[in-house]
Amino acid sequence: MDRFKKFAFQVSRNNTRQCWILKCDIRKFFANIDHRILMEILTERIKEKKLQWLLREIITSFTTDGKSAVGLPLGNLTSQLLVNIYMNEFDQFVKHSIKAKYYIRYADDFVFLSPNREWLEIILPEISNFLQNRLKLELHPKKVSVATLSSGIDFLGWVHFPDHRVLRTATKRRMVRRIGENPTPETIASYRGMLSHGNTFRIKEDFLPDFEI
Repeated sequence: MDRFKKFAFQVSRNNTRQCWILKCDIRKFFANIDHRILMEILTERIKEKKLQWLLREIITSFTTDGKSAVGLPLGNLTSQLLVNIYMNEFDQFVKHSIKAKYYIRYADDFVFLSPNREWLEIILPEISNFLQNRLKLELHPKKVSVATLSSGIDFLGWVHFPDHRVLRTATKRRMVRRIGENPTPETIASYRGMLSHGNTFRIKEDFLPDFEI
């Protein structure tokens, strides 16, 4: 989120020009990771046969909806690592082929920032084609948008504006519900850390009066 803020500052030239943002999300990301493609990527870099075997055992131990050779379990530590290796192919494409300077990705959520809306609209089909042809992934049709920073950009649970960010409504509701269900010191400390990253004074006052956050 700090990198997003830094890029927005640079693109907007300290909020003196319009900053456009292309926001994308991949449809059923973990469920559509192709085992064959992932193993090809891994074996290009890992030559040790025993490690290749172990990785293949981990990857092929899970499938999605009965589909063979597709999908990684959501939440597994190995999955978090493997999807980043998988998406590194996309990162390299973005940097070296599209030559995007202001690009941020977190798992399957990613944004491009630019002062030029037309450029963002031009690169969108290229992004979609690469994901489909190289990684067998599709953009979520309802989660792709081009908007200005001043209108508010929903990214990683926060709505970002030129000079501040506020917690997304759905995130706020989930936080209040979880604390209500499990008001342990660990839960409260976790959300205390999350709330420290944005403008949340009103939330603390209105929704969490009983907790010292």
